[in-house]
Amino acid sequence: MNMTETQSLDMAQVLLQAYEVGDMINSSAEVADYLYWKNAVDGDPEVKSAMQAFAKAKETFEDCQRFGHYHPDYHAALDAANLAQERLDAIESVRHFKEAEARLDELLLHVSETIAYSVSDTIKVPSNNPLPSKGGCGGNCNGGCG
Repeated sequence: MNMTETQSLDMAQVLLQAYEVGDMINSSAEVADYLYWKNAVDGDPEVKSAMQAFAKAKETFEDCQRFGHYHPDYHAALDAANLAQERLDAIESVRHFKEAEARLDELLLHVSETIAYSVSDTIKVPSNNPLPSKGGCGGNCNGGCG
């Protein structure tokens, strides 16, 4: 067996294992919970109404935001958008959906970190968290910035 055949065989094994990991994730409790609450949100007329109100308030605020604090309706539009967001977040199915989404995101981050750090401790791992968790730069440097 030459080098190319060995690499192809190794890559095939990696792909098979990747599909197995994907199947395990898809059959996890986190995905099941996420899909349950996503369907609940999608089918809830109260959520649809609140989302439309939020979209309208957000659009109004974005129009005012072009001029910033100098727009006469800026603060009223900001307050209306925040109130619409709070009303949306107060709906039980939305609250549970966001919690399930956060748990699923945490699972995916953990899997990504496990795979990435098995390759290298300095590899970058994408995250939805805007605050780095390792050092001053997210652990993606040689330690000079930490």
